[in-house]
Amino acid sequence: MTPRLSLLALALALVGCAAVDPASGPGSAPGRHWTTSADARGVDPVAPAPAADAPRSLEPALAPPPPVPVVKRVEDDLNPDQPLDLRAPEAQLDLWARVRAGLTLSDLDGPRVDKWEAYYAKRPDYVQRMTERGGRYLFHIVEEVQKRNLPMELALLPFIESAFNPEAESRVKASGMWQFMSATGKDFDLKQNLFRDDRRSVLASTRAALDYLAQLGRRYDGDWHLALAAYNWGMGNVDRAIKRNAAKGLPTDYESLRMPNETADYVPKLQAIKNIVLRPETFGLSLPELANHPYFVSVSIERDIDVDLAARLAGLSVERFRQFNPQMNKPVVLAAATPNLLLPFDNANLFVQSLAEHQGPMASWTAWQVPRTMKPAEAAQHIGMSEAALREVNRIPPRMLVKAGSTLLVPRTAKRDHDVSEHLADTATLALAAEVQRRTITHKARKGDTVASVAKRYGVSAKQLAQWNDVGVSAKFAAGTNVTVQLPPKKAGSTRVALSKKNKGGAKAPTRNVVKAKTRPVKRG
Repeated sequence: MTPRLSLLALALALVGCAAVDPASGPGSAPGRHWTTSADARGVDPVAPAPAADAPRSLEPALAPPPPVPVVKRVEDDLNPDQPLDLRAPEAQLDLWARVRAGLTLSDLDGPRVDKWEAYYAKRPDYVQRMTERGGRYLFHIVEEVQKRNLPMELALLPFIESAFNPEAESRVKASGMWQFMSATGKDFDLKQNLFRDDRRSVLASTRAALDYLAQLGRRYDGDWHLALAAYNWGMGNVDRAIKRNAAKGLPTDYESLRMPNETADYVPKLQAIKNIVLRPETFGLSLPELANHPYFVSVSIERDIDVDLAARLAGLSVERFRQFNPQMNKPVVLAAATPNLLLPFDNANLFVQSLAEHQGPMASWTAWQVPRTMKPAEAAQHIGMSEAALREVNRIPPRMLVKAGSTLLVPRTAKRDHDVSEHLADTATLALAAEVQRRTITHKARKGDTVASVAKRYGVSAKQLAQWNDVGVSAKFAAGTNVTVQLPPKKAGSTRVALSKKNKGGAKAPTRNVVKAKTRPVKRG
């Protein structure tokens, strides 16, 4: 297999111009192996800062940025119609200067903005971590914002949504850098299944977020403050708030609407970030230099590959690899679902070379569809792995059954040595059902009892009854034989009443043939 490097002519000389990867700190995005939910909105704001004696100037700083190293012209396959020349004047700009030049929305002012400016000003270490982490993704977002002719303020939204953490998860289960709820993500074609969650994908979530924001901008006739409120609170809520004010003859602009505190703070919080980007020194802060060229590039793959192998071939730790490919839920990348990997600028060439030289299997995992409802222990025995390992890699909680048709990630074997199909990669689900603790009773057979008749009497299947008693489905029981019957708790508790009702007309109820036995879990056929 020959992978296609999406940034052509990538050579070792590019190392000098690659964006610097900051050391991982407490604010770094966690890897999926060490799942940590981050709630970007869970910190109480500090009190507003005292008003300054003189008005602040928020015009962009005009100091010239340092030049980037000169390297030869390359092509970015993420933007195939826009070849990137790192010697061009625009490539030598600091990315912040490009962001500042595109900030066009009308400004908000007031106590809420002051409150959030003070919040960030008192946390320089947090701002530093957040902006360094954002530096991995900001160039791509800026490119996409400009392609759509949207306000550059939208490129700053991940600062307040997730602190640029693509694995952030809120208390209400919004996920990713742009904090999509599950339903909204599906509306914008963000796949969420067993193998991946595109709400965490750098490329897919950015595309979806900007599509959604553009839709909101049109809905509110270019009033971006209302559009941003709807992104946070929902279109229906904003529409109802507008109608309430209109019915009372009140203004319907963002600051006049009655909204939850989180939404009322949303645009002021973004305004505070905008003000800091425009003039960080005013707040005693500094922003890391960001080069105006891609931090990452796209490399195509044609076969499934283990995450740890892909990271090793690229010269990366698994945690750092996942910073660029955080959408994967499992320890394997499926080529059918994720045909392109994102890699830091200077690691892509190493990956391509190492992959071409690699000898041996690419993936140690594949998918297996469960043929019938079964316990995890039974499934593990069937595929040849430990129950603990099966539960861990598939995240199966205790006391649950795996339902028929579910997909499990399992080790490859000689008989199961295939890549996962595109259909399965897109539709795989894991359906679970609570494991019912059945009660065991003993029925003393009477003359003429058969497997079918006893099964019907107790409301179980003949096949199950035959398995419990190690006989054929058509077998007959000799009078006096102890027949094992396994019932769910409710059915076991109502057996005497049910059987008594079936024997109206003078016949003695067969409950005298029932001998209670100890409750124990039962293997299901």
